[in-house]
Amino acid sequence: MPSVEFVQPRDLGPRDWGVETLLGHLPGSFTFKLLTLKAGFAGGLQYHRKKDEFAYLASGRLVVKYDDGEGNLAETELTPGAVVHFPPGAVHQEIALTDCTIIEVSTPFLNDRVRVEETYGLLPGTGLPTTELEDIVEL
Repeated sequence: MPSVEFVQPRDLGPRDWGVETLLGHLPGSFTFKLLTLKAGFAGGLQYHRKKDEFAYLASGRLVVKYDDGEGNLAETELTPGAVVHFPPGAVHQEIALTDCTIIEVSTPFLNDRVRVEETYGLLPGTGLPTTELEDIVEL
């Protein structure tokens, strides 16, 4: 019979945008994280090759920019209780209008990102760069 496992949350290191805490991890399956974003933070416009993620906005106001499926950027403002799914290949960007708390569950690929600002005629962002496929880290 399996036993109950009590897990110690783990800080994933310094982040300019806030705090990323690993709450749980099932190797080969998923990670469970708590993200605290500072007001005014804007992540890069990106997509993931492998990572499949869900985000639940527990507090704050967040704008999600995304490709509408026709090559145009659309945006939706989220309020507490909203859930968004970013499947692999879905272009997206998160912008914190206020301090935000997000609960994220995703496949365990920590650095999977392809930056696409230039594809949409935008200046390259200042955040983390594109990760080459062979350099993606699975937790």
